[in-house]
Formats: sequence, structure tokens, C-alpha cells
Amino acid sequence: MPKCDFACKGCYLGEDANRARPRPLADIKRQLDVLRTWLGPAGNVQLTDGEVSLRNDAEVIELIQYARAIGLVPMLMTHGETFRRRPGLLKRYMVEGGLTEISLHIDTTQRGRRDRFALAKVEADLDPLRAEFASMIRSARQATGRRLEAASTVTVTRANLAGVPGIVRCLLAHADAFKMVSFQPLADVGRTDPNLRGVSPDELWEKIAEGTGDPAIRRAEGSLGHPACSRFVQGFAVRHPRPGRPRLFPLYRRDRPDEMRTLSELFARVGGMSFRLDDRWRALRRAAWMTARHGGFALRQLLPHAWKLWCRTGTLRGNYFCIVSHHFMSAAETATPAGQERLDACAFKVSLDGQLAPMCAVNALGLREEFYRVGQPVVAATA
Repeated sequence: MPKCDFACKGCYLGEDANRARPRPLADIKRQLDVLRTWLGPAGNVQLTDGEVSLRNDAEVIELIQYARAIGLVPMLMTHGETFRRRPGLLKRYMVEGGLTEISLHIDTTQRGRRDRFALAKVEADLDPLRAEFASMIRSARQATGRRLEAASTVTVTRANLAGVPGIVRCLLAHADAFKMVSFQPLADVGRTDPNLRGVSPDELWEKIAEGTGDPAIRRAEGSLGHPACSRFVQGFAVRHPRPGRPRLFPLYRRDRPDEMRTLSELFARVGGMSFRLDDRWRALRRAAWMTARHGGFALRQLLPHAWKLWCRTGTLRGNYFCIVSHHFMSAAETATPAGQERLDACAFKVSLDGQLAPMCAVNALGLREEFYRVGQPVVAATA
């Protein structure tokens, strides 16, 4: 359902999005089935398109339940405003649907909030909103006694690039609530404002490094799918004595051969294992099995690695945090040889009529609009 009650300046939806009819749940469940076949158990799936929370509550809950029942981990993508206007809805999704993952889009390109945040001129004006959502996440966990992992997405343009370091610092300060931020440099697709200008991934990572407090943060950088598509760094968020100056310390560095050997062996031993669909007792049994099978490795390599991390940070009191930049393509970029390589290597796909299409093709090449003309929904997945 591409309908949305926002009119963001960097929107990738088409002009007819609000006139397209939502599709029956049976169609969306068939999409989820296709994605489950591709992804395997505990695969990541995003419930996304327009603003999903505008759909009937019972239907959203049923989709969350179905995704989990067939072995997928659904993340609800949202601007979050519905949860502010309807207190209790997020907790209902958690309790009745089993929702455990959510992503909140927050930036100054958005148009649709109805309070003082509608007047935000710079990203720092939205830090109180980010803090409000962090409190909402903590409150929902406490009230329900259930797990909820949260991320935030940010559209980056030339106009708000200078605000990226502050966004990083704000979310690191709330790393107990948010576990990830995904920055998305603007792409010229959909109904994006033609007056907006995008930024390069390298420019963006300079600002990310400034926000983390580590000029060499890219020593720990990895990529997903094609190297030009997504970058990420996984780290340990630690509060700094100076207010507003938290730090991110990479969990490993690619310029340290010993750390890469430890990481490679860890993946070889337990790569692909996931606790995210487990209840408490199943998670305990799985953890006990892992301890019995890999306890020696943990003592020989993981504990010394934890010691190195402690020496870098001065503490092990902190939170896991991941920073991502995801680079969508314009139609012109998809037509280049590099663009074709990226489409072939895509790890972020949409199920259309039983086939998997790269998200960049859906956004930039008219597949979304064609899809809705024949009355189909959109569900996306990440490998």
C-alpha cells in the first residue's frame, strides 16, 4: 500500500501513490513466501512501501504474525508519527503481532509532522524528536516485557549533510534504544524535489567519522552486496565524559589481521545462527549448545578480543551500534556498466509477481508504478 500521509521532499514513491488501492493480505503473504524461499530461516524482511501504519491495525498485526510464523524477521518501516498520534499502537503490534524490529525515518526532508517539528530547519532541531522516540522504545519494552530493536533511517542531501555528525552523536547517546542508523544519500527517483542535490558516499562518511569521534572509522568498514551499494561499520557505543560527545569504537578493524582471523573463525563456527525468533527458553538452550560446542574458541580468541576492546574503550559498559550508508541509484546510473553490476549483485530485493527485483529497479525504472497498475503490493527483503 503506497499511501502515505507525508509529502517528503526526497520521496521515492510515484505521483499516483496515494491513489493506488491496498492489496489483499493473501497477495502479500504470497510475496512473503517467495522471500522466505530466497532468504532462508530468520531472514530479514521489511514491511514497507508507503506508510504501513495507515493500514488497518488487524491486517498489519496479521502480516507481522505471518512473517514470523514462516521463519522471517519482519521490520516495520515507518515515519513513526502514527505511534505519536495513537499511543499504545506500538505496544499492540508488539504484544499481538510479535513485532520485534522497527525503523523510524527522521530528517529535515520530511513534510507531514503537525507540531513544532514541522518547522525544523536543521537536523539538530529534530534531536528532541529522536530522544522522544528513544523514550517511546524504552517505555514499550518496559510496559510489554518484550524485546524491541530499533533503527533510524535518514535521507542525506547537500542541504542537511552538515547535520550528519550531530545525528550520529544523538543516536549514539541513545544507543540503548537505537541499534542502527542507515544514511541514504538522495537519489533522483520518484517524486524527489528536483531542487535537492545528493552527496557522494565518501563525503557522507567523512561526516559520519566526525560524529563517531574516530577519523579512521573506515578501517572497520564493510560492504553488503556490491561494494558500491552499502557500507557499514559495527561498533561499541560508549558515553563520553563530555556531554553530547559519545564515541563509537569499531568491534574489529580490517587493518588488524589477528582481528580478521578471529572474525572469520567466528563466522565459520556460528555464522547464520540467529536468536531473533527464539523465545527465552529456546534462546537459553541454543546458548548452552553454543557454549558446549565453541567454549574453547571463546576462551582462546573471543575473551582476548574483548580484552583488546576494553583497552581501547576503557570500559565494557556500552551498547552495540551499527552505522550504514545505503546508496540507491537513479535511472541513469542503472544504465551504466557499473549500475548493471550492482543490479546483478543486489541484496535488497522485492517480490513482484513471484520474481525478485532489485529495489533500485523498483524505485528508478518504473517497476513500482507498473506493479500497482496491475494491482499488486510491495514487500521488500534484505539478504
